[in-house]
Order: sequence, then C-alpha cells, then structure tokens
Amino acid sequence: MQQKHQVRPHRAKKPAPTHTQIVLHPGVGTGSHTRDIASGPATAPSMASQITVSGEDLNARPVTRAGEVLEVVPGLIVTQHSGEGKANQYFLRGYNLDHGTDLAIYVDDVPVNMRTHAHGQGYADLNWLIPETISAMDVRKGPYFADEGDFSSVGSVHLGLTDRTVKGLAQMTAGSFGYRRLLGMDSVKLGDGSLLIAGEAGTYNGPWDNPDNARKLNGLVRYSQGTATDGVSVTGMAYANKWNSTDQVPQRAITSGALGRFSAEDPSDGGNTNRFALSARVAQSDDRGSWKANAYVVKSELDLFNNFTYFLSNPVLGDQFHQHDDRLMAGANIARTLNGSFAGLPMQTTFGLQSRYDAIDLALTDTFQRSFLANIRSDKVGEGSVGLYAQAMVHWTDWLRTTVGWRGDYYAADVTSLFNANNSGHANAAIGSPKFTLALGPFNKTEFFLGAGYGMHSNDARGATTTEDPVDPTTKLTPSPLLVRTKGAEVGLRSRIIPGLDTSLSIFILDQDSEIVFNGDAGDTSASRPSRRYGFEWTNHYRPRSWIDIDADLAVTHARFLGYDSDQAAVYASLAGVPEAQIGNAPGNYIPNAPAMVASAGITLGEKTGWFGGLRWRYLTSSPLTEDNAFRSQPTSIFNGRLGYRVDNGWRIQLDVLNLFNSKTNQITYAYGSLLKTDSLYSLCYPAQIAPAAMCRNGVMDYVLHPVEPLMFRVTITGQF
Repeated sequence: MQQKHQVRPHRAKKPAPTHTQIVLHPGVGTGSHTRDIASGPATAPSMASQITVSGEDLNARPVTRAGEVLEVVPGLIVTQHSGEGKANQYFLRGYNLDHGTDLAIYVDDVPVNMRTHAHGQGYADLNWLIPETISAMDVRKGPYFADEGDFSSVGSVHLGLTDRTVKGLAQMTAGSFGYRRLLGMDSVKLGDGSLLIAGEAGTYNGPWDNPDNARKLNGLVRYSQGTATDGVSVTGMAYANKWNSTDQVPQRAITSGALGRFSAEDPSDGGNTNRFALSARVAQSDDRGSWKANAYVVKSELDLFNNFTYFLSNPVLGDQFHQHDDRLMAGANIARTLNGSFAGLPMQTTFGLQSRYDAIDLALTDTFQRSFLANIRSDKVGEGSVGLYAQAMVHWTDWLRTTVGWRGDYYAADVTSLFNANNSGHANAAIGSPKFTLALGPFNKTEFFLGAGYGMHSNDARGATTTEDPVDPTTKLTPSPLLVRTKGAEVGLRSRIIPGLDTSLSIFILDQDSEIVFNGDAGDTSASRPSRRYGFEWTNHYRPRSWIDIDADLAVTHARFLGYDSDQAAVYASLAGVPEAQIGNAPGNYIPNAPAMVASAGITLGEKTGWFGGLRWRYLTSSPLTEDNAFRSQPTSIFNGRLGYRVDNGWRIQLDVLNLFNSKTNQITYAYGSLLKTDSLYSLCYPAQIAPAAMCRNGVMDYVLHPVEPLMFRVTITGQF
C-alpha cells in the first residue's frame, strides 16, 4: 500500500437593478460586450473575486497549451507534468488541485470534471478545447453560490462558446520542437439561426529525448438561435489524441548524468484518449422572470501508462501501470428565476435542479512497456447525483443587496469489483449547504462584499466501498466517505476610484474536513487530515489608453493540515536507525505542493489593426513537498511574449516566444520515495535483502521533477474570408 507521503501526480431577463452597480471585469479589455447563448445572461458580481473575461482577451495571451487559457483567472496556475494528452495540473488558493479536484470547470454548461476517474478524482481534461471558440469565461471562487455543486469549493470556471463568426477563419501555426497546428472556423446562416463549424489538427514533439509525438484532432459543430436570455443551441464535439510522455524524473539521476534534463526513465509511458459530446441548451424569459435548461451526453475513454516509482515495486521489470477509464456521462439541469418582491422590496428568487449519471468501466493493471503483466483491480461503477437549490436576492436599498441560498445534494453509487467481491458495494450520502453573500455600495465608485457558506466534493466511489487492499487483500482498509464537507468565508472590495484602474482585494478562509485522495496507481484510498487555508488575492486591471492594457495579480495563502498525523509518524518510526531515510518522512502540518504565493503581470499593446504585442510573467513561489517541509520546490518564473501585425481585412501574422528568457526551471516538482537500478539501495534490497525492509519499501526520498520547455518560437498566420 502506498504511503501517504508519496504525493503522486495523478491522482432570463431580469429587471434593472434599483441601484448603480460597479460591474468590474478584471482582464477584460477589447472583448465584445455581447453574451452568446452558452454564456447565459450577464449578472452583477456577488463577490469581489468574481470576474468575467471575454474570449477575445483570453486569446490575446500567448500560451503553450490550450488549458493555460485558464491562467487568466487571478491566482490560478495551470501546468503539465507529463504528456500533451493528459489533463493539466491546477493550483489555486493554496491547493494543489491535482487534475481538477475542487475546481469545477464547465464548457457550454457541460461539466468537465470526471467523478471516480481512473487517474484521479475530478479529472478535468481540456485538451479538446479550441480556445478560439470561447465567447466568455465566468469565474467564481469559494462555496458561496447555491448553483455550484461538486468540485467547486475553491472555484468554478464556466466557459461559454461563441455562436457565430463575423468572417470565416483559417489559421496555421508552426513552431519549435515539431509544433504544428491548423485551425478552420466558419459560420453560416441556417433558417433563423447560425451553424458554426470549427476544426483543429495539431502535432507536437516537445524538447524531450523521447518525442511526445502527440497527434490531436478536434472538431465542433454548433447550431444556435436567439440570444442569451431567449435562445437555443445544440452542440456536437469530437476529439482524439495519442501521445508519448516524459514523466517526472528523479533529480539524482540528472545530477549523476544518468539521465539528461529532458530524458525519460521509462520511455514507454504515454496514452491515448477520445471524447464525443452532444449537448443542448435553451433559455427563455417571460413577464414573471426567466428559465433555462440544458442536457448533455458525453462518451469518453482514456488509456494511460505511467511509471512514477521506477523499480520500487518490481525490481526487474519496473513499476509501470495502465489506467483505463471508459465512461458514458449524461445529465440534465433546469433553473427558474422569478422576479418579485419581499416586504415591498425587489427580489429575485431562483430554484434549480441538477442531475448527472456516470456509467464507468475502470481497470488498473501492471504493465511492462505497455504490455500486460498482472491485474490490480477492475470495476464497473454506476454513480448518480441529484442537486436541488434555491436562492433569493433582495435589494434592500440602492446600496445594499443580499443573497441567501441553500443547496442539497444526494449521491448514490454501485461498485462491482470484478476481482474481489469484498470491494464491491453500494454507497450513498446526502449533504446540505447553506450560502450567503452581501454587497454594499457603490460608495465613491467602491463596492464591498461578504460571503460565507458550506460546500462539498465527492470522493471516488471505489474508495467508499473498498475494504481490502487490492494489492494485498490481507490488509484491511476503512472505506472513505462519499462526500466531504468544506466551509469558507470571504470579504472583499472592488473599486474604480482611480480612472482607468479596476482593482479588487479579497481575504478568504477555507476549511476542508479531509483531503481524501484515491490513488489511481495503487487502487486504494489515502485519507489525510482536515486542513485550513487562508490568504488574500489582489487583482488589478489598468487601461490608461485604448491601445494599452495592463494587469497585475498577487495571491498569498497560508495552508496547513490540522491535528496530528499518526500514520506518517508510524512510517517515520519504521525508519528509525536510518536518519537519512527519515528526512522527508517526519510527521508535520505542511501540505505538500500547496503554493504560498502566486503572482502574474502582463501588458497588451495594440489596436484592432496595425502592430500589436504583449508580454506576460507568471511566478510560483517555493512550496513544501513533504509534511515536514524537509523538501521544497524551487520557485518558477516564466515570461512569454507576442509580437504581430493585423491588416484591416482580417489577416494577421504573429510571433509567440514562450519561456522568453529560457528559464531552466520546472513545470512541477514532487518529493517521494522511488528506486532506480543505479541507486546503492537497489543492490541492498535486490536480489537479496540486506537493508531494513522499511527502507526497501520506502525507496530513496528525492526531488522528482518535470522541467519547463526551453525557449520556443511559434509563428501564426491567420486569414479571414
């Protein structure tokens, strides 16, 4: 069974408000003010940390991969630790969100996060996203919103798709390390609506000694009619990707020269995935208010091969494992907003129902160079949920409004373990979450906000029914709860006192009852202690001229576990007599990979035509990698730049320079025990065990890293017709 210190990397028309609002949109500059159908109607911000960003501004930023467009969210870091087809790694508000846990992502009202996923709870793959099809992005943070459910405790991101193009678009990009991308997009009038078609094909090798050889195809067809408050849309998507991956490698192998910085310990790692989705959305307004509904069905499949510990478990063939996830996800949501009054005061009341069901086939096997060795576990899971919510916003005066809400969630899951019936079972849970927000102002172009609420996230259903270690059935395990409680509070302000400057400050606290993680490479569940995070976010957007757009954000968080970790203390005690092995294994209250500070800044220059350019910087401070803080990551500082020219007929040429100063830093760093055949410990453990058994189980504690790609150039030519 995996030790906990080994932090693995998988794993409606509304009435006009009765007061003047300061609707700040940090990061929004030249974007359109219209709202497409999938984006829904614009609403007044309920918290200082709530923002809206246009698709135009989102695409004005140079990025290495599609998921990085989310870095427009203040304080959010999006990175990648292996391969161009795997979900990104996300960091926000002192959380290592892994591949999506506690950050809810929606595209066209369809959830991206996957429950009970083979590689990690909340797995949120955005490699199928075509950034140019984004119309707007709405961001909310904290558990204060009744219509936000699973995975949204830290934040939620809603990406709305565009309905139509003004002109057809053809785009070609070529760059360093075999990067090639072709994009075509156009729309035509069809009946009373518009038919949008977009397609993308891309390849990328990366700087790796074992090329990624990523090959991606992506397509979208969308019919829409009407507006955000009175309209309908139907969208189909298809995506396929296949890649090799250079996973993180131990620092000791690089230091000794056994591996190069861009080498792989196991060059057979990689994967393939596909996703097919069909969704529909309708919104209408009437004399009493508005309503909206949507439904979706998603078929997805992932096969992933990883080796994170090299030869720790299998000293001869290595520790590669295969994770398989094949699912059909379907859901439907409906919400009704009524305009009325309370004690003669304007009030808007919203009632909503959200439902979802996942039928999942899961498998975990040991492999050697992607060839089958042995089964670990295989499961069939059916997991369904229903969420009910209600909220009421009252405008008490022209300078005070409050929103009170409540949400109830019910989850039920059936797990059939094909190899061990003792790990089969049924789990269900229900949880209620009250919500509250308050907005004061504006006073002298400044508004104040307060929010508090309870939230939740679901755990892997297999962890809720597993009673025996899949690797060693004699080891009994305690099932984990299916739902975990979170609670938080936040105060903030937003101001436009200085002409041209939008600024906001938020101070928050967030508690979580347990950070339980399903270990996809071990097939079991690790339960950590409760945690607490508190900090602040300071966001600034300055537009002194029509052709100058400047933004700067700073997020600082203090993150710690609560209580005492007796399990980690037992691991530490088992290594008594070997002090060098105890380093990094001592119990402590530091949360691994919890960033204490994130900063970013950027400037975008240019008008609609002529020369344009931009420079962006993002910084991730050093973070603890083990509970005892003995291992810490290096800080990461990256600059990206863009320079181009636009012609008034819509043609454009641009040069993106990524990692402008060729920083030799890391995308991500971990610290955990692993074993290489070149380690002196290897000969002490195999073929005859001389070293203590605890040392052989633990391996060599070391930094394990995935480097940032070096300086890269990408040239894009875009034509409109």
